[in-house]
Amino acid sequence: MAKAKPARAGRGRGAAALPERCDVSVAGAGYVGLATALSIARGAPDLSVVVADAAPEGVWENDKRASAIAAAACRMLGALDCWDALTPHAQPMTEMIVTDSRTGDPVRPVFLTFDGDVDEGEPFAHMLPNVEMNRILRQRCAEAGIAVVQGAAVTGFENHGAGVRIETAETAVEARLLIACDGVKSRLREMAGIRTVHWDYGQSGIVATIAHERSHGGRAEEHFLPAGPFAILPLTGNRSSIVWTETTANAERLLKVDELTFEMELEQRFGLHLGALSVEDGPRAYPLGLTLARDFVIDRFALAGDAAHGIHPIAGQGLNLGFKDAAALAETVVEAHRLGQDIGALDVLERYQRWRRFDTVQMGVTTDVLNRMFSNDFAPLRAVRDLGLGLVDRMPQMKSFFIRQAAGLAGPAPRLLRGEAI
Repeated sequence: MAKAKPARAGRGRGAAALPERCDVSVAGAGYVGLATALSIARGAPDLSVVVADAAPEGVWENDKRASAIAAAACRMLGALDCWDALTPHAQPMTEMIVTDSRTGDPVRPVFLTFDGDVDEGEPFAHMLPNVEMNRILRQRCAEAGIAVVQGAAVTGFENHGAGVRIETAETAVEARLLIACDGVKSRLREMAGIRTVHWDYGQSGIVATIAHERSHGGRAEEHFLPAGPFAILPLTGNRSSIVWTETTANAERLLKVDELTFEMELEQRFGLHLGALSVEDGPRAYPLGLTLARDFVIDRFALAGDAAHGIHPIAGQGLNLGFKDAAALAETVVEAHRLGQDIGALDVLERYQRWRRFDTVQMGVTTDVLNRMFSNDFAPLRAVRDLGLGLVDRMPQMKSFFIRQAAGLAGPAPRLLRGEAI
C-alpha cells in the first residue's frame, strides 16, 4: 500500500486532512489513541499512521482534569520522548495512606501506608494535567509525520479482505488496520458488532481540583467511606485532585447545591489537615460502571483503551490499562510488520488480544470486588476488611507486591512499559 504523505497536526480549520490511503487509522485522539499512533510510528517509521477524532479543533484544551500515571506508563512516555517535556507539570506521589471510616467520624485511623518509590528514586505514580499530556503527545505525533485530524468522526467502515474502507462525513480512507480508541461508549465497537459485559454501579465519580492552604507533601489519600472511595491526589503547588464516589442520586444533588454547601460537604470528607479549602475547577460528575468487551479484535479492527474496557476508578488504573493496550498493540503491529506479515490480519491481532484480555478481566474483577467490599457500612464486613488492611500493612513483601502491581511493573510487560524502544 502506498504511503500517505506525512501531514502535521495543526490548529484551525483545514489545517490537516485525512489522506486517501494509509496503513493504520486510529479513531480517537485521546491519550490512548495518540500514544498508540505514536508508538507504531516510532517503531515502524515506514508505516503511515493517521488519527481521526470526532471532536472539533481545540476541544481537548478545555480539559482541566488530571490523571494518575503509573511508573510503567511514565517509562513508556519516556521511551516515546515525552516525559522530559512533561516533568515540569508532573507531581510525584511520595506516599499513600488508606483509611476506612464513616463520613462523620472525627478521627480516621490509617490502616495502610505505602512509600512512594517502587525503585530508588522512581515514584510509583505521578499526577499529570490532562491538557499537558495531550499537548506533548500531539507535538510528538506531528514530529513523527502523523496527521491528527479533528472533526472527522468515523461514520462507518467495511472490511473488504485486503483492507478496510473507513467512511467519514467528508471523505473515505483505505487502511490496512483500524484501531478504535473512541471511549467507553465506543460507536465503532458497536458498528463492529462486538458485544460487551456491562453493569452500572449506581454511583457517580465527582471530579474537581481543590486548592488548600498547606502543602500535601506529595501524599495521596484513599478514604473508604460508606458511599464509595474518596481519593485525594496531589497536584503541583498547594492543590489536589479529588475523585469522590457517591450514589448517583447524591452526586446529582451535590452538583446542584450552592458553592458554600458544596464546600461544607467537601470538608466533611476531605478534612482540614491541609487548611482551608476552595474549589479551583469543577465539580463534574461521571457515571461509574464496569464495561468489558467480549472481543478486542476482529479482522482488520482492534479496540484499545476505554473502548475495550471501562472500570471503577477505585484503583486509579483505567488510563494505565489503556497505555498497556497501546504498548502491546503497537509491539504486535510493529513486530508483524518487520516479519513481513499482514498487520491487519486476524491471526496477528489475536496475539494482542491474548496478551491483554486476561490482565483486563483480572483488573475489572479486582476493582469490582474492592468497590463492593468497601462501598458499604456493614459492620461485620468492616471489621474483616480493616483487619485485612492492618495485616497487609505489617507485611513489607506484600506491600511491595501491591505497589508494584499498582505501578504496572509486576509480571511480563511490553517493551515500552519497561522504558525500551520496540
